[in-house]
Amino acid sequence: MKIVSEYLSNISPSLKQKFREIEFIIFDFDGVFTDNQVYTDQNGIELVVSSKFDGFGLQKLKSMGIELFILSTEKNSVVKKRSEKLGVEFIQGLNSNEKLKEFIKLAEKKQIPHKSIAYMGNDINDIECLEKCGLPIVVKDSHPEILKFAEYITVTKGGHGAVREVCDIIEALKA
Repeated sequence: MKIVSEYLSNISPSLKQKFREIEFIIFDFDGVFTDNQVYTDQNGIELVVSSKFDGFGLQKLKSMGIELFILSTEKNSVVKKRSEKLGVEFIQGLNSNEKLKEFIKLAEKKQIPHKSIAYMGNDINDIECLEKCGLPIVVKDSHPEILKFAEYITVTKGGHGAVREVCDIIEALKA
């Protein structure tokens, strides 16, 4: 992983300000917390790869009072298990068209303006949330169609510490 100063050196002053204003981050799961691959064994059991780096970064943000949430279209026990281990609330099994509705409900429930919400995704089912939030973030290895909706594209690939990268940037800029 790169050091935080390397990430910050490539971020404009106006984008740094948007990172500073973040009070709430909503994440997609697959392709953000995972490398977007699925390994299936001979018994049909699916396995995914995620980064242990992410957990420490998320804990730091929680200690700073930043709200965290996972919205996933995937319905898989790994989403539940990983979210619970990370201590992040989640909703899984959403239809693609339900993500934006849940985003809006969460913002209203937590009384956080959209400009203070970051959304981190990787695929076309994240576009509406990326358009609605104040800071749209996508992982480096996102589907090419959504790159144009991002204000920040991670240096790190999904499942390899991309979440931690964003956490480290926020922590550094809010310090």
